[in-house]
Amino acid sequence: MRVIKIIDGTTVDGPGFRTSIYFAGCTHHCPGCHNRHTWDINAGEEMSIEEILHRVEANDLNVTFSGGDPMMQIEELIQLAKEIRQLGKTIWCYTGYTYDEVAADPKMSALLPFMEVLVDGPYIDSLRDTTLLFRGSSNQRLISIPDSTPVTPHLWTPSF
Repeated sequence: MRVIKIIDGTTVDGPGFRTSIYFAGCTHHCPGCHNRHTWDINAGEEMSIEEILHRVEANDLNVTFSGGDPMMQIEELIQLAKEIRQLGKTIWCYTGYTYDEVAADPKMSALLPFMEVLVDGPYIDSLRDTTLLFRGSSNQRLISIPDSTPVTPHLWTPSF
């Protein structure tokens, strides 16, 4: 997998301390994106699923997938998500796709059973809102996957 970086113990990509994995590749190219350097699918370094899992295990924290757009590496991402869930960790995933687009796509939707929360939608600079929890623009949603069906996303509500 192409990984830009892994941040150990961050609190900005979901609740509590988390291991955030920033994957290479994004075709959304949102104006105002603060991670433009992640757009190139060849950016970062090649890491095996085992190498990433070793880091996750060492940190012993819940996990966030970000980027770029993790969906650009969906086949490997599904395998990684399965392994992370077997470790008993929850997973948040940021994507520029909407929940409906993910749910309608046979490959991307296969990732949903492993997610706790999907942060969906492209970043829209004109909707930037620094007061929002865990997202950059007001069109983006925090969707609780266990509570959702492909046609009815349920917004995540913080319990802290």
